[in-house]
Amino acid sequence: MNRRELLSWSMQGLGATSLLHLLQGDNARAAGTDAGFRVPAKARRAVQISLVGGMSHIDSFDYKPKLAELHGKSLKTDTPPDIFFNQVGLLRQADWEFRQRGQSGLWVSELFPHIAEMADELTVIRSMVADSANHTPALFVENSGFQFNGYPSLGGWLSYGLGAETENLPAFVVLPDGRSEPNGGSSNWTSGFLPAQHQGVAFRGGSEPVKNLRPALPVSEEEDQATRAFLAGLNYRHLAESGGEASLTARIRSYELAARMQLAVPEVADLSRESAETQSAYGLDRPETEDCGRRCLLARRLLEQGVRFVQIYSGGAIGGSPRASWDAHESVQENHRIEAGRLDQPVAALLRDLKQRGMLEDTLVLFTTEFGRTPFALSADGVPNRATLGQFRRAETGLLVPPSAG
Repeated sequence: MNRRELLSWSMQGLGATSLLHLLQGDNARAAGTDAGFRVPAKARRAVQISLVGGMSHIDSFDYKPKLAELHGKSLKTDTPPDIFFNQVGLLRQADWEFRQRGQSGLWVSELFPHIAEMADELTVIRSMVADSANHTPALFVENSGFQFNGYPSLGGWLSYGLGAETENLPAFVVLPDGRSEPNGGSSNWTSGFLPAQHQGVAFRGGSEPVKNLRPALPVSEEEDQATRAFLAGLNYRHLAESGGEASLTARIRSYELAARMQLAVPEVADLSRESAETQSAYGLDRPETEDCGRRCLLARRLLEQGVRFVQIYSGGAIGGSPRASWDAHESVQENHRIEAGRLDQPVAALLRDLKQRGMLEDTLVLFTTEFGRTPFALSADGVPNRATLGQFRRAETGLLVPPSAG
């Protein structure tokens, strides 16, 4: 058709109008005239390492040298700060020494010696705030921007906005801590009001990352294919009769994806395909780093296979048994030393591995937590060396590794 016929045709329906809009966008990108495309987006995928319980920003990436001078002194304020337990002890300095790292001179404490080696690839954002001083609502804020569950998580939005690069794996994969899931469980990786296929799929540890992926009894390939074809016929007939209900469509797609995952998941989760050197770099040969190391290495393999968003949790449910989170009311030093020892080497290995493979150029890596700690002790007697992790309303820490960061 000629130009006049094309313009006339575009008036006949929304689909044709949408096509015209897309064609115009392609032309604008090719010509470089559209202001919206002058700075092309570089990130194609993302990883989020979520520290459950509240990592102390003062002891990690937010250097506050004045606290050393004021250590053990009273806060001396006419307006008490708004904190969760309403107890204000003496001011407390960082428990770990800070040093400037790399060519950038970024201040990073000895809490994360391995991550500190990647300082020139890091960007620390100190303007983040938490809207809640309570763990579960703060974790929801970190994941969705809202204190209540039911809103789409970040991974759900990326899946919805960018689509999937693979047909055999979910666009959004979650790797919970091997000790337990975080507060709120799957509410943290929900699709909310978006279509259900954008919800995160949790992979477990061990030989069966996804439960019930394999049939309970052996089935021949011919029988399996015939069963799937028959089931697909029933499903799509039901879908046609129901008028294309969105929830039914999502359910059908999820089962079809599960069938394709039967072959893809065992292959991508087989870490024995990696060299001994790579496995050692991620800490798979050390008991304290093995769990997080496996999940960080699996994250890299998932990204390589086209997964858009991988979320790695460090820490499980608050108050669980055994205690397994960054919630350090009793002792910041003891708690953070243990938890940092579990993830420091694996996370640094993931960053280094992505960079060596050229993937850090278009992979966004987020290192986040619910909130930081107060600059004062949270103890009844105010003794500085008994300082605990305060839940200060406006002290969330965010560490961002953007594409091509310098």
